[in-house]
Amino acid sequence: MARRPEGPPPPPVVARVRLRFAKRGRLRFLSHRDVARTFERGLRRAEVPMAYSAGFSPHPRISWVGAAPTGAASEAEYVELALAVVVEPDRVRAALDAALPPGLDVLDAVQAGGGAGGAGGAGGAGGSGSLADRIDASRWRIRLPTLGEPALSAAVAELLRRDEVQVERVTKDGRRRFDARGAVVLAVCRAENDTCAILELVARHTTPAVRPDDVLTALYVVAGLRPSAPPEPTRLEQGRLLDDGTLADPLAPDRNDAGRLVGRSSV
Repeated sequence: MARRPEGPPPPPVVARVRLRFAKRGRLRFLSHRDVARTFERGLRRAEVPMAYSAGFSPHPRISWVGAAPTGAASEAEYVELALAVVVEPDRVRAALDAALPPGLDVLDAVQAGGGAGGAGGAGGAGGSGSLADRIDASRWRIRLPTLGEPALSAAVAELLRRDEVQVERVTKDGRRRFDARGAVVLAVCRAENDTCAILELVARHTTPAVRPDDVLTALYVVAGLRPSAPPEPTRLEQGRLLDDGTLADPLAPDRNDAGRLVGRSSV
């Protein structure tokens, strides 16, 4: 006979809250695993009524979407929380933000699907679709100290002329070669000052993921460009890539659903 955990099953999921948060300052060096552990501790301190998985080792039901690489700052990280009690999203945002260390800052919160149950399965799909389905690209700002804008612009122009640029990266499965050019939708250069250039980049989410460092490696491959100081990448947005190269806010459908519900309830 199969063993079963003692005690009653965990309470069901009755609501899902989707959060946008930032990873700033020195906390950009946290790995995704470190961020996840820090969030779990923060959720306990904030007394957010999380729903838990069943089994012998219950854990809070948290769904992560497109985590930024270690070393990159971000203004647009996303996570979905499954709750056992309905709580106003802004109360969750404020309580969790107060419980997290400075540098992990909760910026926005919405209820998934705008309905009390969130209408999602275990994978996190809400009444207006899963959060992951709304995110297929990122907009980055890459600050390059010690590098002048003319050199960067020349290298970027050469990259954009190519149809494919193969780069290598060490992964957990060993070295892997892949095309970094195909993910680049838009690349624009500007000067912060005479000795610091800025690369504004829109990149599709691909498999394997093309990171800012991979694009810089591609610039070295095509033009020999190699900054003498570490780059400083910041993810500014994530979302669905639109025809004009901008990104749609992945939380907007949930806000729209909530607005329609409020409008109907006031009639």
